[in-house]
Amino acid sequence: MLVQPYLFFDGRCEEALEFYRSALGAEIGDLMRFKDSPEPPQAAEGCMPGAMDMNKVMHASFKVGETTIMASDGRNTGKPVFQGFSLSLAAANESEAQRLFDRLADGGQVQMPLGKTFFAAAFGMVADRFGVSWMVMAEA
Repeated sequence: MLVQPYLFFDGRCEEALEFYRSALGAEIGDLMRFKDSPEPPQAAEGCMPGAMDMNKVMHASFKVGETTIMASDGRNTGKPVFQGFSLSLAAANESEAQRLFDRLADGGQVQMPLGKTFFAAAFGMVADRFGVSWMVMAEA
């Protein structure tokens, strides 16, 4: 069994994919736009109410290290909300943790500064510019 996160960026998916490519070295896999759907536009409209922008991302996947994360523009409200979870990012060492943390914090909000803890050489929490919460850690 495999559990994978699926993030809905509500109209900012393509921007998020590019951010994660730049910040984390993410590799973009699948990318299907609503206009590419084999179903007629009316079927896609249930996923995307109102004025439908057929160029928005219906489904995408990207890899960060060994992990595949799926993403979409979802209902395209322009107001992505991510609550009740964090993505945990294990860095190879403290300097890598600092580099990743700083990149994720660019345009985001630091929730807990990166620093030494009793359980890690470096640990910090940050919500990126899209509101996705990340825990960045380098083991002791």
